[in-house]
Amino acid sequence: MTMEEGIEESSVKLLGSSGGGGDSRWVDGSEVDSESPPWSLLDESETREGYGSVRRRLVKKPKRVDSFDVEAMEIAGSHSHGSKDVSIWRTLALAFQTLGVVYGDMGTSPLYVFSDVFSKVPIRSEVDVLGALSLVMYTIALLPLAKYVFIVLKANDNGEGGTFALYSLISRYAKVNLLPNRQQADEQISSFRLRLPTPELERALRIKEALERKSYLKTLLLLLVLMGTSMIIGDGILTPAISVMSAVSGLEGRIPGFGTSALVIVSIIILIGLFSIQRFGTSKVGFTFAPALALWFFSLGSIGIYNLVKHDISVLRAFNPAYIYFFFKRNSRKAWSALGGCVLCITGAEAMFADLGHFSVPAIQIAFTCVVFPCLLLAYMGQAAYLMKHPDSAKRIFYDSIPDALFWPVFVIATIAAVIASQAMISASFSCIKQAMALGCFPRMKIVHTSRRLMGQIYIPVLNWFLMIMCVLVVATFQSTTDIANAYGIAEVGVMMVSTTLVTLVMLLIWQTNLFLALCFPLVFGTAELTYMSAVLSKIAEGGWLPLVFATCFLCVMYIWNYGSVLKYQSEVREKISMVLMQDLGSTLGTVRVPGIGLLYNELVQGIPSVFGRFLLDLPAIHSTIVFVCIKYVPVPVVPQEERFLFRRVCPKDYHMFRCVARYGYKDVRKEDHRAFEQLLVESLEKFLRREAQDLALESNLNEMEFDSISVRSRDSGVPGSDGTGELRIPLMQDQRLEGTETSTSEDIVSALPSGSVLSADEDPSLEYELSALREAMESGFTYLLGHGDVRAKKNSWFLKKLVINYFYAFLRRNCRGGAGTMRVPHMNVLQVGMTYMV
Repeated sequence: MTMEEGIEESSVKLLGSSGGGGDSRWVDGSEVDSESPPWSLLDESETREGYGSVRRRLVKKPKRVDSFDVEAMEIAGSHSHGSKDVSIWRTLALAFQTLGVVYGDMGTSPLYVFSDVFSKVPIRSEVDVLGALSLVMYTIALLPLAKYVFIVLKANDNGEGGTFALYSLISRYAKVNLLPNRQQADEQISSFRLRLPTPELERALRIKEALERKSYLKTLLLLLVLMGTSMIIGDGILTPAISVMSAVSGLEGRIPGFGTSALVIVSIIILIGLFSIQRFGTSKVGFTFAPALALWFFSLGSIGIYNLVKHDISVLRAFNPAYIYFFFKRNSRKAWSALGGCVLCITGAEAMFADLGHFSVPAIQIAFTCVVFPCLLLAYMGQAAYLMKHPDSAKRIFYDSIPDALFWPVFVIATIAAVIASQAMISASFSCIKQAMALGCFPRMKIVHTSRRLMGQIYIPVLNWFLMIMCVLVVATFQSTTDIANAYGIAEVGVMMVSTTLVTLVMLLIWQTNLFLALCFPLVFGTAELTYMSAVLSKIAEGGWLPLVFATCFLCVMYIWNYGSVLKYQSEVREKISMVLMQDLGSTLGTVRVPGIGLLYNELVQGIPSVFGRFLLDLPAIHSTIVFVCIKYVPVPVVPQEERFLFRRVCPKDYHMFRCVARYGYKDVRKEDHRAFEQLLVESLEKFLRREAQDLALESNLNEMEFDSISVRSRDSGVPGSDGTGELRIPLMQDQRLEGTETSTSEDIVSALPSGSVLSADEDPSLEYELSALREAMESGFTYLLGHGDVRAKKNSWFLKKLVINYFYAFLRRNCRGGAGTMRVPHMNVLQVGMTYMV
């Protein structure tokens, strides 16, 4: 896309106001007064008052250059989720790639599942082995296969998965997002609505109204999402620890003197190396992931078949679920405790949904059903067959069941698979934090994009070193995969329970599934997950406390940040500058206007922020052109480039003040050089001014034609189908709401107007004057106007609120990344003023 292609605005709706320079209008058409409540959505009928029946709305989609996402312009198809190649070969290629990204964690579970199960239930008869095998087989079939592959994957957000994707999907159908900057214009984004809910179903509407009316339900839903995210980050700590330790433990029986201390030291060295290479990104070694995991799954299946044939093929009796009953009857309480080890066979199942955005639903389904599922079953059956003959090998079952000639090749492959599984969970932790930051639920941190081609490959230095330190401490403290497994199960089952709850809400609110079927989903899968959770919670004292501590810490950080951000936003809304005051100041704004462009960053989508008043008071002069820039994240995964910008004029023309809202999805990448940003912003603003002048001229001509049409109809009302009347009745210009007809682009309507009815830029002297003033301001340079806000609780606030805002939230704000650092702006181009927000 070249700069010459012009500015592509999403949808320009002219609402007939041809008045003076004080008219404020969004380029996309949501004509909202700057003094209106910022989170209220004005009814469209209210905006039509003025001309009455002669007011018309036109919709057109000119082209636009995106000034805010320069990097995305270099990424072919980075925003085109809906245009994925659906050919069978493309799907098979994607399915092969999922082996290296999605299934690494689940694929390495045979390293430690049976060793953990039989550490709690000693093998005294074949019922113990068959019962444990049956439990593992049906757990894999029930949760990853039945729940995720066939149901949860369909609850994706325009091709994106994960906890935040479910939350954003629900946020679009019900106003549950606690940040009150929702706009009617956001609903015009092409990816905003995937499936419209059927309003006739009263159940869905009742749920929607309850969620929107009761604030505690919004808070509960947010806490649920944040808890799920916290559990995923906990997985990012525990997965590398247990996977690497389990793989390295194979050396204990092969190298003399290789004991627990050596195991811990080698594991820590591998972990430090793993986290140290994160800053280089995974793109350089990514091509080896899928082949390595494919070889790993092939090894699992082959060794499983070998053990079945050689030792005891009768373990196939475990397909009979009655052995689960016999297992519990024989071992009672110990069997219940063994469920904590059994649940480890499905670790990483959530990755099938969380990593959906990089692949497709058919690719993940094919890979699991055709490769992962059968290979895992064969691996567990082979280990069970070996245990039938060698019950004393339960502690080292994986490596003991490998033929001696294949030990070292399989050991190398197992270590590589463990590192890949760890890499996938570390990357997932980075993605979760990025999404949380985008939705206002986590303090800003430095994000490094390690690949110019792949949007999802990011690196967060602070989080990376935090995960590394925690992993090293876990390995050094527990020194046993059994104790780490007790902690691992809680984190995994916790994420599953959150996804079950959110998908149930999606079924009721969006899919509007039959009530019986919708309730069967949490009844079946939720019951199984609660059963596993009760088993792993019994191990709180034996390591299960660790993920709960991690989750609680991250939950507190995310909720406090969200709570403080909402209060700060509401304070800005209350204290915004009135239009009456701006008009009293006049176009000079009560000071001197000097050449230059001031970019004032704020969070308001309408109105003039109070920080602008501070600049007027503190500075002896203000720039001749002011642009209020609002970077806004909307509840969609990706905002297409052609739908990102919203421009609006603030105050009359001679004020030279504009608002620009740049909308981003939670998966979008913002990575731009400030010089390119400045150049493209000015080009966008110039073309916006030209478009505005053209639209006003077009609107003026349409009004004249409409009044002429009224006079013709009143004169020839007794002659239906009169030629003069028929010529002026252009169907494309009829009101959409009243007539229900389709709209057209402005070019269609311009072609229907008399020749010369639209003024060109050269014929509009006010436009030429404004463009020349803009060019002069650009030559004088850009200044970034930032407000450094201090948020304090009001004196009459209750104690807990003062504690949270004045200390915890203030600490997070002081230590998070500042606005200038986030935008990569030279310090010499930044002006900051201090603000205190009393919330």
